[in-house]
Formats: sequence, structure tokens, C-alpha cells
Amino acid sequence: MSDFDVDLFVIGGGSGGVRAARIAAQHGARVMLAEEYRLGGTCVIRGCVPKKLLVYASRFHGEFEDAAGFGWTVPHATFDWATLIANKDKEIGRLETVYGTLLEKSGVKVFKNRATLADAHTVQVANGDRVKAAHVLISTGGTPSFGDKIPGIEHAISSNEAFHLAELPRRVVIQGGGYIAVEFAGIFAGLGSHVTLVYRGENILRGFDDDVRQHLRMDMEKHGIRVVTGCTVAAIEQAGAHYSVRLSSGNHIPADKVMFATGRVPNVAKLGLKEAGVEIAKNGGIAVDEYSRTTAPNVYAVGDVTNRINLTPVAIREGHAFADTVFGGKPTVVDHANVPTAVFSEPEVGAVGLTEAQARAKLPQTDVYKSMFRPLKATLSGRDTTVLLKLIVDGETDRVVGCHIVGEGAAEMVQLAAVAVKMRATKADFDATMALHPTIAEELVTMRTRSATYAREAAE
Repeated sequence: MSDFDVDLFVIGGGSGGVRAARIAAQHGARVMLAEEYRLGGTCVIRGCVPKKLLVYASRFHGEFEDAAGFGWTVPHATFDWATLIANKDKEIGRLETVYGTLLEKSGVKVFKNRATLADAHTVQVANGDRVKAAHVLISTGGTPSFGDKIPGIEHAISSNEAFHLAELPRRVVIQGGGYIAVEFAGIFAGLGSHVTLVYRGENILRGFDDDVRQHLRMDMEKHGIRVVTGCTVAAIEQAGAHYSVRLSSGNHIPADKVMFATGRVPNVAKLGLKEAGVEIAKNGGIAVDEYSRTTAPNVYAVGDVTNRINLTPVAIREGHAFADTVFGGKPTVVDHANVPTAVFSEPEVGAVGLTEAQARAKLPQTDVYKSMFRPLKATLSGRDTTVLLKLIVDGETDRVVGCHIVGEGAAEMVQLAAVAVKMRATKADFDATMALHPTIAEELVTMRTRSATYAREAAE
């Protein structure tokens, strides 16, 4: 190692990179890290954390309405966007400081500059420093993608800009049907905007269970969000201080802001990957093996830049596993199976494991248990909403292979259900668990009647 300035140079200061740097340093490695924007990456600075804060803000409108049914008289409430954004920025600033402090205490030297690869062992920092590293970890995350270029696309914003708007737009058109699109649709609608969601597919949340997709769309429309599917934004035309959004159907929608939430792509541009011998996989991310090693033996990559499972906890686990493998003498492979996920829409979605369609395609026999009901809270609030809970069971082994929930607290419930799914719990184990009454989650252990059974042979 004497020929190198450091044992590890981390490019990217997001959740995965920071975790890897800290753990590697704890194992005794000499570590440097470069981050060109702000420590914390997408999740902390312009993703999960600020988005969840905005989600909380957007839900108060419904809580004020619901309070009347429980005897509360709430004076007319007003909302101030500037106050929300200022408080959000203050919290994000605090978290960024925490990340910096953790790195400093671990002995990691931080460059607040862009860094690129000159070759597999040489990192060029934008401040002019040139560092020789025994190992390099790339954790540069993802970046918003606007998809096909259309007339007026320069007027559109991404989720990055949505966190810094000077004022709350009265009318918003959002293109997209994934996590970010449906979450911001709920945020803007909850805060008082008129929202139209435009998606090219047949229904929102592609990849989720079909019952979940339909249930969420139904409730979003009940909340006043207009959902237009089988269509795209064809042009954004400026009309004074506002915009006229032309759809592929020919219809026009007036808007104050147009947001494109059509996905994020791995942030691999101009990193010097070719010079370092690092190849790109078919999925557009950096190609890695089970230990996150790239095609350059000393270069590794974790998190969204690999385009495996683009979730913050996955990036953190991958970063930790990398440090343990390379510097801790503990080769560690990350298990990417049965990773729970949540969509902080209104209502909320939580899911883990196989969808019904995936199970029917994979298993010889699939049993489906499903419950849809009006939650107790809605009986007094009068809110027109229902909860969906669905268990997917391997009909041959009785193992629960999927859990899907739509409703208040879905993410919290699925996090715990994921433990059972990961432990290969059976439907009999769920049935043997005493219900906690009255809760929404009790339905997970009280569903006894199968709603459907499918044999793969019959389906074929």
C-alpha cells in the first residue's frame, strides 16, 4: 500500500458512500471522499428525507377535515409554503452537518469537489489534487431523466427543483407513474394544488401488484387528483406566466408548473469509467459482481449508480458489505431478495416479496388472501377511503411470499411483515399469531378465507 496515497477513495458522498467510508476507516483504512454537491446524497438532500417532510405537511389538510367527526372544531387553516420550505431546508442542513461530523470523527478526509477517474488507481479532484488510491468506490447515485426531448421541455422541472420552488403552484401537471410521480401528486394535492398526473402506461406504479395499483389510483382520484393514462406530454407551450400542456391525445391542460418524474438514471457521465476499465451493464448502471466489484479489479460501485435496487437502505447495506469485504476481512454478499419498499403516496403503499402475477408465473400453486375494508377511523371522520391488505402464499409450502398493503401506516406495517417474509414464515405462522385489536394490521393474521387459488399448469 506504500505506493498509494490512500487505501480507499470514495467518489460520491451519499448514504452508500458515506457508510462505506466510515466502516472502511474503522477497519483501519486511510480514506478520502469527494462529493461535488452536498453530503447526504439524493436521499438526504433532495429525496427521501425532504420528500417525507413534505408528505407529512400535505396530510394535515385531511386531518383537519377528519377532526370534525371526532368533535373538534378547527378554525379555518391556512398554509404557508415558504415556512415549510425554510424549515425543511434547516433540517436538511442539520443532517448534512451530521454526515460531515461522522466522517470527520472517523478520520475520513473530505473534498467538497467533483472527482473523476484518470485511471483505475488515480483520482483527479476538481481542486487540482491528484490522488493515488489502492481501491476506489463509486457511489454517485442517480440523476433525473426527462426521457424523450419534446418542444418546451426546458420549462419542465424535476423532483430536484420541486423542493426549492418559490411558491406553491396552483395547477400542476406531473408526467410519470412511479414512486416520485405519485408521491408528489399527493404532496401538491394535499397542500391545495390542482393536480393532473399523466402516464404513458395503462396504470400507475408499474411493477407493483395489480390490486395495489388499481386501489391507489381509485383513492387518488377520490382525493381530487386527475389521473390520465395511456398518454404523454407532447409539448409544453408558454402562455404568459403560465403554461399550456399539450398531451399526445391532443388535449391541452393549463398549468403553473410542469413536473417530469419519469425516473432516474445512473449518474455515470464523465466519471472516467472508460479510462479506468469500468464497464456499463445492460441496465445502464455500472456492471458489478456480487461483491460490488466492477470490471476493474480494484474499483467497486454501490447504490443507485449500479441500478440494481435503487433504495437508500440497499445502498447503505452494499456500502457496509463492501467495506467489510475489502478492509474487514469478512467477505459479505448482500441479499437483494425480499427487500421491502414503500410509496409515500396518499394513501400509502407498502410491499415486500412477490406480486400475485409474479407468484403465479413462478410457483406451481399460488394462494391469494385479500381483505379490503373501511378503517375504523373513517367511520367517524366520514372519509371515503378503504384499506387493502393482500398476502401471497406458496400453495405447496404454505410460505408467505408476498405482502401488499394500501392504507394509513402501510410502510410501518410492511417493514415488520418483511421480517416474517424474510424468515420464511408460513400462513399457519401468521394464523397462529394473536391479533392486536383494533388495528388495521390485525387483518394480516386474521385472514382465513382464500380469495383465489391458481395452479401454474392450469394457467399455461
